[in-house]
Amino acid sequence: MTEGADAARQPLSGIRVLDFTTLLPGPMATLLLAEAGAEVIKVERPGQGDELRVYPPPRWGGGGDTGAFALMNRGKRSVTLDLKDPMDRARLMPLIEGAQVLVEQFRPGAMARLGLDYDRVAAVNPALVYCSVTGWGQSGPMADRAGHDLNYIAETGLLDLGARADGVPVPPPGLIADIGGGALPAVINILLALREAERTGRGRHLDIAMADGVMTWQWWAQAAEQVTGRAPAPGGGLLAGGSPRYRVYRTADDRLLAVAPLEQRFWDIFCETIALPEELRDDSRDPEATAAAVARIIAETDAAEWERRFEGRDACVTVVRSVADARHHPHFIARGLFAASVTDGDAEMPALPVPIDPSFRRPPERRAYPRLGEANADLLPPAAND
Repeated sequence: MTEGADAARQPLSGIRVLDFTTLLPGPMATLLLAEAGAEVIKVERPGQGDELRVYPPPRWGGGGDTGAFALMNRGKRSVTLDLKDPMDRARLMPLIEGAQVLVEQFRPGAMARLGLDYDRVAAVNPALVYCSVTGWGQSGPMADRAGHDLNYIAETGLLDLGARADGVPVPPPGLIADIGGGALPAVINILLALREAERTGRGRHLDIAMADGVMTWQWWAQAAEQVTGRAPAPGGGLLAGGSPRYRVYRTADDRLLAVAPLEQRFWDIFCETIALPEELRDDSRDPEATAAAVARIIAETDAAEWERRFEGRDACVTVVRSVADARHHPHFIARGLFAASVTDGDAEMPALPVPIDPSFRRPPERRAYPRLGEANADLLPPAAND
């Protein structure tokens, strides 16, 4: 099958997305759209572009940009425009008129000051789906406040649910608000709005607030608090370390086992495998006594031996692996998670796995990320002084 015919099978083939976003939430959302076939055009500032081009991790390839930027922007295109310049905004208008989706990540009111707010853009392209991704939303007392992922999970109560022994929460290594509260809700709502626009010919303005999206991630704590009047204590509750059935235990060789046999049938198998004394298997009597006994038993044996003992047994036990180990794990290799790649000239590295079903994507392939402004000549009318 030719590349063109294969691309035509993608569900978002023919959809043009204008991406005014930087760093993580918006670029992650538009990466998912690009992997499903959309043409994504990054609109960047001349000279600097997306801040992620210079953020760590280190520079990669020959283009002077970071590996993080390359992973996040695989397959997109880039144009550079000074949005504060009326002449450059005029050059942008043909792209707006021909786009189906616009994604922006400025604070509320910033696009209006540039003359690019939803009402003015919809006047020239009524079917446009216009998605605004912010920390606190387009309205409310905190709408104009600066913030990052840690602030959003702190303000919404999620951070309080996980704590170390000293009571201080550990910032989670996954950016829950940026991705789970921002990027993924943005994609879901963009697809819903595109479906609506197909039927009605009208787009809409989507207000995606990362803090709002975080609330969904604490469903279990919300249920507990609303029913009993008490949220789980920090480091407590079934899913935040309060149960011996959902914890991380240290092995004899100083590695870690993730133990999650929540259901009774899994817990029974786990207890049998580690030979937990019968009087401690009913963990409702004294959870901490059971957890302490489990910790002592796990600490007597190396991680590899525990892996061998649990092999083929449904006990929900896995070894805590490094990022590098996970990338080379036979399971993920067999599923082709890292088969695609992002390129920069002769440099190549595995592309970021994304939650798009393989049947919606092109076969694994090498795709470049965009150099700053590389598509100006192809996509923009000439500047007045050209």
